[in-house]
Amino acid sequence: MPRRTAHTHPMSPERNAADGADRWWLVAAAGLAVFMASVDMSIVNLALPAIETELGVHTSIAEWVLLAYLLPLAGLALPGGRWLDTVAPRPALAFSLGGFTMASLAAGIAPSLAWLLAARLVQGAFGAFLFALVPALATTAVRAQARGRAMGLITTLGPLGLITGPALGGALVDGPGWRWIFFINLPVSLVILMVGLVQLPRGGHWQLPTRAWAGEALLLCGAVAALLLALSLVTTALPAGVALAGLAAGLIVLAVRRPAHAAVRHLLSTTGESGPHLALALAATAIGTVFFITPYFLQQVLGATAQTAGATLLAFPAGMALTGLVGGLLGDRWGTRRTAVVGAGLFTVGLALLVPLDTAWEPRDLLWRLLLAGCGSGLFNAPVMATAMTNAPASLLATTGATTSLARQLGFALGPALATLAWGLWAYQPDGMRTALLLATVLSAGSVLAVGVTRREARTARVLASDPRTGEGSSR
Repeated sequence: MPRRTAHTHPMSPERNAADGADRWWLVAAAGLAVFMASVDMSIVNLALPAIETELGVHTSIAEWVLLAYLLPLAGLALPGGRWLDTVAPRPALAFSLGGFTMASLAAGIAPSLAWLLAARLVQGAFGAFLFALVPALATTAVRAQARGRAMGLITTLGPLGLITGPALGGALVDGPGWRWIFFINLPVSLVILMVGLVQLPRGGHWQLPTRAWAGEALLLCGAVAALLLALSLVTTALPAGVALAGLAAGLIVLAVRRPAHAAVRHLLSTTGESGPHLALALAATAIGTVFFITPYFLQQVLGATAQTAGATLLAFPAGMALTGLVGGLLGDRWGTRRTAVVGAGLFTVGLALLVPLDTAWEPRDLLWRLLLAGCGSGLFNAPVMATAMTNAPASLLATTGATTSLARQLGFALGPALATLAWGLWAYQPDGMRTALLLATVLSAGSVLAVGVTRREARTARVLASDPRTGEGSSR
């Protein structure tokens, strides 16, 4: 059994090995945290009309209640993960969860739109910390042999939060009122905090982010804002969209090349990390493409009602929920690479079956295909995340949680833009929808190849480790 030393990093999986038993209560609390933060990405959707009426704002402005949460969520992912790697997990959880809770309370009592937007910005900032921290907590809570199951729980609860958000938001708006979509976070956060305080070791290093960190965070948030605006303008004002995309790229390059982001560059160059990150980004882009196009096909081409279209689309997350934990278990028992390849392959087959988009289809013809693709996605997510967290240096676990989260978020944002572009090339006819789904299928097939890259990297690492001329390789 590894011996604990004074040099063991607070986020190191070795700390769990030294402590003995797996902490499944901590994994469950971490999963509940990512579920809550994911709910807040979508719960506001059905509350916007009520917010507009009570606060007296226009729909075009009310949209920023959504964007104000998403902007820091993406912009603070990398700097947030890098900072969390320098502090102990117990105070990091208390700080992140406490900030998220106070921002939720502030949003619930907001007397004006400006107040609400400010609260949502703060809520998104602390949500970014939670998304980076959760995979690190789950990784350190269990032994390596159980890591796939832990990631299976995390990667299942995240998407379920996104799906549950609108339904939960509708019930709260029709019941106690829209403010309760924020108040609901308070008791949930209290439960998570109680479990965390009991399960995590006391003490450890703590420091607030520096001014230089804040400057870099603002730079990245500016890049994300420019990118979101560029994606929204790509089909209506192409020159402006291209200019904003160039601005976003320039800001990202400036931020990432700064010395403080050396940890991120080191992580992405670590053996076995590029493949999982690329696979997650490609799969998320494919999902974003599918979920943008299929509602239009269901309603505009097949004539389905919005309720029927919504129920049909639920087949995908239902498939993820069915196989999410299974993917983690298979990853632990059968191997993460094999399980990820099977999952990505099944996901690709499901999307390929959607490509024809026959106008003679009925909603049920899409339902079983989406269910199949969702099952593949569920099998894929947990082992790929487990691979990324296992290959990461012990000192960069929170950074890895942040980079994998950012890879997915960028994919979800890029998917609708690619779908709109492909659809627009065909004058928004059904053939354009089929082209978009074909593109999604190609991207999904690319995720299979990306998992294969991880295998080649692992083989190279084993060769280096066995070569007596490479003294450092044996450590990995």
